[in-house]
Amino acid sequence: MRVTILATLLLITAPLLSFAQSGQHGVGHAENHEWYMKLHHPQSGASCCNDRDCRPTRAFLDDNGAWRAQLNGKWVVVPKDAVLKTQAPDGNSHICANEAGIIMCFVGGVPKS
Repeated sequence: MRVTILATLLLITAPLLSFAQSGQHGVGHAENHEWYMKLHHPQSGASCCNDRDCRPTRAFLDDNGAWRAQLNGKWVVVPKDAVLKTQAPDGNSHICANEAGIIMCFVGGVPKS
């Protein structure tokens, strides 16, 4: 019985965890809002955070050294001028982009070994 309950819970929560890392606008922002408020665009100095623009995402470095991240469920190339030279407190990747998909800031995650 316990195994059935655990399996059911896993089936229900697994898609939610994946959705939280898909870069959907507004998803996962509240948990990191205070940290997001400290982020600034590397060239303009403008705040990266404009209410719900920043959120956790999945990302990786491609063979050319460019970051690719999920933004609203799609894989996109992160502009080099948006990449911040800092680490997130949780070690994961985070993206700050408006609803139109324009990336203001990006923090790459720590590779898992």
